[in-house]
Amino acid sequence: MTAHPRDPQALRRASGLVLALLLLWPLLQLSRFSPSALFDTGNLKVMGAFVRNFLPPEVSPGFLGLVVNATLETLAIATAGIALAFVIATPLAVALTGSLSVSRIGPGRGRKPRMAVRAGVRALVLLLRGVPELVWALVFVRALGLGAAAGVLALAITYGGMLAKVYAEILESSDTRAVDALLGSGSGRLAALFYGLLPHASQELVSYTVYRWECAIRASVVMGFVGAGGLGQLMDQAMKLLNGGEAATILLVFLLLVLLADALSAHLRKLLD
Repeated sequence: MTAHPRDPQALRRASGLVLALLLLWPLLQLSRFSPSALFDTGNLKVMGAFVRNFLPPEVSPGFLGLVVNATLETLAIATAGIALAFVIATPLAVALTGSLSVSRIGPGRGRKPRMAVRAGVRALVLLLRGVPELVWALVFVRALGLGAAAGVLALAITYGGMLAKVYAEILESSDTRAVDALLGSGSGRLAALFYGLLPHASQELVSYTVYRWECAIRASVVMGFVGAGGLGQLMDQAMKLLNGGEAATILLVFLLLVLLADALSAHLRKLLD
């Protein structure tokens, strides 16, 4: 009978698990996380009454027409927001990409000013992506009033920072031999970008952009609760009026919309592979 060899990493894994539990427990205490509260008799009755209020879903033609319009508005907000985010992110990502810097491959004039500009762009990107889109939506709703414009601008700013950061990381991780050859022969930064980096990174860039569009659909619904239009705003109205049937219909449409967006995103990724 042969003995099973001992896992050489067993002690390290066990130590890591114990350390994770020791760190997680005080965090759970600070957050006052208590799963047992869900199974309290009084809470179960409240949740049951809340769920029963959602049945049956509202399917009247007039309300379904409102849902269709809100769904189209949600898609428009997400698509327009991602388009503007792309416009914001592209120049920021190019400025952040160190592999496009001439000073990286040899001595050159103006290295310190370029480093200062890159640091400023990095701080700007941090500011854009550091503030959640929901906060931007609140600001723009106050400035522009209720409607889709606030949601579009909120998505454009936050997702512009996210896209810029990830675009720069993707470009940085690409093969730089062609870029070095182009820059070394006197080529400009844009030519090095289009002919040196994009041929290797275009699929990953497009795939991530499509994924962010899918996330923007979810975010546009959430921003609707603060008045930024779309399905979220319609859902907020139904909840405030305690109309569970309308809320159930909107929720089902939102789930269907997310499934369709996920399927379209997966199909586009397959086409890019």
